[in-house]
Amino acid sequence: MGYPDTFEGFCVDGPATWSTFKRAELTPKPFGERDIDVQIEACGVCGSDVHTVTGGWGDYTGPLCVGHEVVGRAVRVGAGVRSGIQQGDRVGVGAQVHACLRCRLCTASPRTEECYCPHEMVDTYNAQYPDGSWAHGGFASHIRAHDFFVFKIPDALETTAVAPLLCAGITTYAPLARAGVGPGKRVGVVGVGGLGHLALQWARALGAETYALTHSPGKADDARELGAKDVIVTSIGDDGDGDGDGKWAEPWKYTFDLVLNCADATDKFDLPTYFSLLKPGCDFHMVGIPDRPLPELSAGAFAANGAKLTGSHLGNHQEMEDMLRLAADKGVRAWVETIDISEKGCKEAVERVKDNKVRYRFTMTGFDKAFKA
Repeated sequence: MGYPDTFEGFCVDGPATWSTFKRAELTPKPFGERDIDVQIEACGVCGSDVHTVTGGWGDYTGPLCVGHEVVGRAVRVGAGVRSGIQQGDRVGVGAQVHACLRCRLCTASPRTEECYCPHEMVDTYNAQYPDGSWAHGGFASHIRAHDFFVFKIPDALETTAVAPLLCAGITTYAPLARAGVGPGKRVGVVGVGGLGHLALQWARALGAETYALTHSPGKADDARELGAKDVIVTSIGDDGDGDGDGKWAEPWKYTFDLVLNCADATDKFDLPTYFSLLKPGCDFHMVGIPDRPLPELSAGAFAANGAKLTGSHLGNHQEMEDMLRLAADKGVRAWVETIDISEKGCKEAVERVKDNKVRYRFTMTGFDKAFKA
């Protein structure tokens, strides 16, 4: 067949062959009056893609097409679309493509919570719609999504650099915005990587005094360029677990209004040491999600300063729009390497992301060559 009945994508069959991609035909959900089809021009490669294809977040059966940092052109716009998006507009799709938009979370005021919809939450890939059809990701020729989850991209933002904002960007921006980060606030960002390098930029753009916490001293110059006032090296006294001896934290106790954890090795952290950095009653907030459980904690770990351990999932529609405007206004950009999409390119990208051999995100390009009309 072919578009619009079917899409093409690069897929994996299962965790045992997680980096072996093959071209496959994909059947999208039936087109609805509020749906938009996007012909893809670029797609970021997210750590979530790697956690998924490796089976780290659970088993799956392929063919599975990942990718949820999509930028492209709207080529088909449903008659009931309410967003103002028109055919030909450059748009983005993130890590969610559907929700019920009727429940008390989806209609909450003044801030909707569709990213937590308990009824019809559909992730961009490896997820089913209520009618039983499957959502397919952005390592593909096209993507189909409800217009509420399709966003017009500001002209000031370059396609390859904006793509990672559709997941990594909103994942780090939303908790900072919800915490009221701004002038007079002091924020620590744990991990200078795919998430953390954006979190540092957001915190600075919002006006906070921003610090980077990293076990890699070699990233200090990058962290400062990204917006950190200072860099706290957490591997001092490292005994082999990468988490240091805890003495690094002494000068910084009771300092931060928020510590945003962007690392996915939290299972190895001495979390009480990180909690000690917080002012009383403040949050150690997790957006980096490891494959393994967190270390065991006693209630006493929270009692010393009333620390809170929190986390979040993506962000809502308004936060995505606010984030894109802030990126355009303040020059927030993902630091990306580009790679042409193909079986070989997809393999290289996910393997290098898994091995932390990218500075700091990949964006897949060359979709016009891979999927010729």
